[in-house]
Amino acid sequence: MRRLPPLRALEAFVRVVRLGSARSAASELGLSPSALSRRITNLEEFTGRKLFSRTGQAMKLTDEGRAFYDAVAPHLETLAAAVESQSENFQLLRLRLGVMPLFGTQRLFPRLPELRSLHPRLHLDIDTSPHLVDRVGDTLDAAITLMTDPDPSFHAVQLDQNTVHAICSKELAAQLGPKPDLATLEKQTFLVHTDMALSFEAWKKALGFEKLRPAAIDHYDSGQLILEAAAQGLGIAMMHDDHMERNNDPRLAKLFDVSVASPYSYWFICRPVDLEARPVRIFHDWLVTAGL
Repeated sequence: MRRLPPLRALEAFVRVVRLGSARSAASELGLSPSALSRRITNLEEFTGRKLFSRTGQAMKLTDEGRAFYDAVAPHLETLAAAVESQSENFQLLRLRLGVMPLFGTQRLFPRLPELRSLHPRLHLDIDTSPHLVDRVGDTLDAAITLMTDPDPSFHAVQLDQNTVHAICSKELAAQLGPKPDLATLEKQTFLVHTDMALSFEAWKKALGFEKLRPAAIDHYDSGQLILEAAAQGLGIAMMHDDHMERNNDPRLAKLFDVSVASPYSYWFICRPVDLEARPVRIFHDWLVTAGL
C-alpha cells in the first residue's frame, strides 16, 4: 500500500483554502496558529511542494497549492462519504436548519438534490419560523438568515452582497413614470420586510428622499408575499435585486435605474462548537463550496 499523507495535515490544508483564512481554520480546528502552521509544514514536507507563501501571520495559496487542492479535494470528499457510509451503524444524519422562506424556495431547494446525491444520509428539518438567530444552539443547529453584522460569538459565513431596489407592478410603474418625485411617492404605500427595515432608509438616503413620508408603510414577514403584493399593485416593495431576478415575475418592474448597497446580507450561522457535529460540518462545507 502506498504511503498516505498525514490526514490531519490534509484537513488543516483544506480548511485554510475553503475558509480563506488560517486564523479561521485554526479556530474551527481548535488549534493555535502555530500548531496549524506546523500541520501545513508537515504536508509541504511530505509533498515536496510549497503550498502557501507566508508573510507574517498571513498565508496565501501558491499556484502549486491551488493545483494540489484541485487534485486532492474531490478525493477527500469521496473518502469522507465512504467512511460516512460505513459508520454510525448506517443511521441517518439530521440537521435542524432555520431558513428564511424566500432563500429556501429560490436558492436552497433547487440545489438540495445535489446535496442529497453527495450525502444521502443527511436529512434536513427545515424551520422557517421567526427569530431564527435567537434559536441557534437551542432548537436549531444552524440558520441561514438576513442580517447586518453577525454576533461575533457565532461562526458566520457571508453568502452574498445585494443591492436594494424599489419594485412594483408594471401598471403602477407606468402610472408613476421612471423617476417619480417626492410628492408623487408620498401618495404611495411602501412594502417593507420586517427583518429589513434599514433597507428603506438606505434607499431613501441614496436617492435624496430622506424626507419621504409615504401614505403608509405595510410590513410583511415573508419576502414571497411582498413580491406577490407588489405584483398585485398593493404598493412599492423594498427588495433585493437577487430576489426579484430569481423570482422572474413578468408582472414586476423596477422604479429608478439606481443600485443601492443593501445593509443586509444572507449569512449562515452556527455556534463554533457545533461545527464538530457531522451534520453541521457536512452542510457548512457544501454551502461554502456550492456558491448558492
